[in-house]
Amino acid sequence: MTRICLALAAASCLTMSTAQAAGLKYLHIPGGRDGPAIDAAMWSPCIKAPEEVQIRALTIPAVPDCPIAGEGLPLVIISHGYGGWYLGHHDTAEALADSGFVVVAINHPHANYADMSRGNGLSALIGRPVDIKRTIDFMLTGFPDSAKIDPQKIGFYGFSQGGYTGLVLAGANPDFSKLPPRCADPKADGCPQANQTRSPQQPPLPQTLTHDSRIRAMVVADPLSIVFQTTDSVRDITIPLQLWGSELGGGGGASPENVATLARVLPEKPDFRIVPNGVHLSFLTMCPKTQLSSDVCIDAPGFDRAAFHREFNAEVVAFFRRNLGE
Repeated sequence: MTRICLALAAASCLTMSTAQAAGLKYLHIPGGRDGPAIDAAMWSPCIKAPEEVQIRALTIPAVPDCPIAGEGLPLVIISHGYGGWYLGHHDTAEALADSGFVVVAINHPHANYADMSRGNGLSALIGRPVDIKRTIDFMLTGFPDSAKIDPQKIGFYGFSQGGYTGLVLAGANPDFSKLPPRCADPKADGCPQANQTRSPQQPPLPQTLTHDSRIRAMVVADPLSIVFQTTDSVRDITIPLQLWGSELGGGGGASPENVATLARVLPEKPDFRIVPNGVHLSFLTMCPKTQLSSDVCIDAPGFDRAAFHREFNAEVVAFFRRNLGE
């Protein structure tokens, strides 16, 4: 276990090529028998200098629709947390693209910030790994530039429920009986906790969840880990894994104790990092100045989210470089 030091100089621990910038392109993965359509954002290496791109309240450095620079590139898929979206970790995606990775972040259909109509209950958790598998399928077979991607170099990054998603893809089998009750509409005032995660309208559990052996390395941050507290639940995870946990927590099912137990029961010792003074939502990208009072933007007193993300992104890039190559 490593307790990281939040120092501004830490960002210099990894040398990134200044000849590349993050190209940004929006993708639409068609729906079919396996699930609904998926909207995604893709970052990729680009030889042009980035410009400031305004997307809702965010201003991000990117080159819209830049041709992908390079061949045989590694691919990293990003899965957001509960109620998140594909730009919630854009700085991490940019850092990876600047370093030679193709990065695809998706909006989990009907379970994202704009549409939570199917965001609760077991069906959402069962469907998440399927969404990622379909995204990988698309990038390797349906994407016009799929030939630029090396199918032997696929990685994954997930936060909160996105971390849960990655663990399942890597071979974990969760114990859903450990989940707390959830509200049908989490935005409603005085949301009652009487609605259990499993209801008559929800489908029965499949005999097996969706795993994907094409993923060769994984980073997960404050994963929903209350469902992975036994050796048996994670015994099939054997790929290189970097696990991050916030010291102060705050995410349902991702308490510091849950994450520490997960680290302990994994069959292969993960690269486990604890973020001092970090809360669960500190893993989300930096907030625009106009939204600093939003709940998702509030860190613990004295915590510098921008400084943390500089070090975090460098460590994530270094991990994927070690395990997937460039």
